[in-house]
Amino acid sequence: MKEKYVSTRGGEKNISASQGIIKGIAKDGGLFVPSFIHDLSLDLASLKDMRYGELAFAVFEKFLDDFSPEQIKACIDAAYYSGKFEGEEPVAISKVADRYFLELYHGPTCAFKDMALTILPHLMTTAMKNIDIDKDIVILTATSGDTGKAALEGFAKVPRISIVVYYPKDGVSTIQEKQMLTQEGENTRVIGVAGNFDDTQNGVKQILNDHGLIEELDAAGYVFSSANSINIGRLLPQVVYYFYSYFALVKNQEINLGDPVNFVVPTGNFGNILAGYYAHILGLPVNRFICASNSNNVLTDFFADGAYNKNRDFHKTISPSMDILISSNLERLLYDLADGNAACIAGLMADLNTKGAYTLPEALAKNKAYEKFYGGCADEMATQVAIHDMFVENHYLMDTHTAVASRVYDDYLAKTGDTTPTIILSTASPYKFGHSVYQSIFGEIPEGLDDYAVLTALSEKTGTEVPKPLRDLDKKANLHDVQCSPQEMADCVKAFLKI
Repeated sequence: MKEKYVSTRGGEKNISASQGIIKGIAKDGGLFVPSFIHDLSLDLASLKDMRYGELAFAVFEKFLDDFSPEQIKACIDAAYYSGKFEGEEPVAISKVADRYFLELYHGPTCAFKDMALTILPHLMTTAMKNIDIDKDIVILTATSGDTGKAALEGFAKVPRISIVVYYPKDGVSTIQEKQMLTQEGENTRVIGVAGNFDDTQNGVKQILNDHGLIEELDAAGYVFSSANSINIGRLLPQVVYYFYSYFALVKNQEINLGDPVNFVVPTGNFGNILAGYYAHILGLPVNRFICASNSNNVLTDFFADGAYNKNRDFHKTISPSMDILISSNLERLLYDLADGNAACIAGLMADLNTKGAYTLPEALAKNKAYEKFYGGCADEMATQVAIHDMFVENHYLMDTHTAVASRVYDDYLAKTGDTTPTIILSTASPYKFGHSVYQSIFGEIPEGLDDYAVLTALSEKTGTEVPKPLRDLDKKANLHDVQCSPQEMADCVKAFLKI
């Protein structure tokens, strides 16, 4: 067996799962990865009839090296079987025409981030006990819309943990912003940043690597961590639903055990699709990972020619959670492509930091794992048409991010003719983006309807229900009103903690 968790940039090694979850990010700016992942495998036949929680246990016990079986089970039960999700299982799968939608939005904030952020607080508090940490944790999170509320919901009122969420002030939907601003809990703080998501994410990374500030917090009895997908504790729970959706197709006799499938993932920060790649390493039969981007198509270009270049126009779109030009979790894939060559990854990340771009070395670009990915993108018009046509033809509602994925899959089918059974990850309730969904299907919003009234109108016209967590949001009072520039983000943390 190789070392435990290591930094993608080589600066930290032999880190336990608990240490990685608490640290969030390595001291050298790298991300923690399980160096032993290629030594692992899961037996499909023994897993195929498991409930979601049982599958989660089978995955987690491979990675949570210093957690006891009892601790893992307790975390799973508290997250997935304590009434936070709508159904008996936390996810649902719908077959619509020639594709399957893995619905990941039936949790407390109506977005796929709930799948990881309902369990992360339990993993983190358990990790604190495992390594006997004597300081309180301060979670810093940048959000492009959905992570923020899911993290706030998960960590609100958790003892010895405070959470600060930064979001681009004008870069999320009205519903996403309202969900965050109405968050209760004295240990929570929501801050609007004047800039885009990349500005916000970079600001968090800088704070997490500000050694002077870290020492100042240490003296005050605090330690930083993160709830973004840069935290390995955020990433691992997402591996589970790839297996669960695959076995659902087996149970429904849509495929035979061992047959490959495609996954289409609407992607900005690359964490969700990377979790699928980790599932594939563990033995999940996957033909192709189809990486779906909106007009911010930096990943589409990367998978076409091996060149990553963030030096391009930034587009604010109707799928704001994908309005990202720096896909942090891609670093973990690069590390795997490079066979664990941390020096190579450190060099590529240095180029990204100084030049805003890098090109894969030829050896990495020819790696079969790289060829497993296909990149495609959909602009605003194509996204709206996808929402409209899916509802008119199949009476199925998609949110703006799922619609990007569905449209990219249409293009993929036309280009490749690949009829491998395909699962599309549906990452948010259409009601989180009700204004855009309504407009895509029915045209202009009737005069006098604000973004909250539109939810009721969308429900009435489509015969679907507004999810319970999104009802009457407009009647809730805003509890957060702090705004800042990217340069003031660290000061806002100190003000919140009163140091």
